[in-house]
Amino acid sequence: MTDQPVDTAPPAFLTVMTTTDAAEKAEALARGAIEARLAACAQVSAPVTSVYRWQNAIETSQEWQVLLKTTGYRYQELEEYLRGAHDYDTPEIIALPVVHGAADYLAWMQEETS
Repeated sequence: MTDQPVDTAPPAFLTVMTTTDAAEKAEALARGAIEARLAACAQVSAPVTSVYRWQNAIETSQEWQVLLKTTGYRYQELEEYLRGAHDYDTPEIIALPVVHGAADYLAWMQEETS
């Protein structure tokens, strides 16, 4: 096996997901990220049912999901914002790379997060 250089550049574009327990909180997280230009767009979905283990118990709760569209270079700042603004002890913050996208939309995302 040969040593190959590791690509450490972040993905160019990401969709970042978080959840919270109230529509107002989800909208506040979304608005704050947009106002700070940490994301170009945020979508708040209707309540979802989350089932998870927390402190040795199976929990079921209603949550609102927030999908934030951002660039790889803004991810760290977006994560820091979400951690600071979120009221969960351990908020869900998951980033998924955008593998393909319409060039004009991706250009708009780049512009809005600059």
